[in-house]
Amino acid sequence: MNLKSLDPRVTRLGIDESTDTQIIEKGNLDQFETYEAFIETKEGKPFEHAGPVHAPNEEMAFLFAKEQFSRRGMFCNALCVIKTENIKVSEYTDNNEDVYNLVNNKASGVERESFEIFHLAKRGKQHKYAGSVMAKDYEDALAKAKEDFQSDKPVFNVWVVKSEHILASDEDDRDIWDTLKEKKYRDAIDYKASDKIKAFKEQQA
Repeated sequence: MNLKSLDPRVTRLGIDESTDTQIIEKGNLDQFETYEAFIETKEGKPFEHAGPVHAPNEEMAFLFAKEQFSRRGMFCNALCVIKTENIKVSEYTDNNEDVYNLVNNKASGVERESFEIFHLAKRGKQHKYAGSVMAKDYEDALAKAKEDFQSDKPVFNVWVVKSEHILASDEDDRDIWDTLKEKKYRDAIDYKASDKIKAFKEQQA
């Protein structure tokens, strides 16, 4: 099975990633890059894909993701971002067919780099973190993931990313979430508009 970049702009170029093709980089801020944000809603729960953000660099992508996905009604315990083009994607399957059944190659046993694996276990839902594997490349990581993570529950799509390509919050960042629960002025329910209207009418009666 051939893995492709999650970023369609990369896929459309038809670049053979096995070659040393040089891509001319655009100037700073010419175009924002696309990053994928993942959040951990509770400690111990797997990271889940929250959505994309556009940013000039990795650090700003992290900040934008925090603002976009952790402020309004979604509790966030931890956050990470990955440049979209660095996420390799397997084929999608239908009719409860496990995508791992399409992976024919065997893991090489050569453990050079750490890769992170994300599963789409249900159509219409988001990819969730499954675990990490050691492998020599992306294709080998997918084969290793089949050995380690395939079960009786079908997986419809797999994302593979090098661990080094992930920018994640750590223990020292925990304080950035502390003020989130206090910002209730952003929640419409806390305005209690109907109660205020009722009180006003009673005063006018």
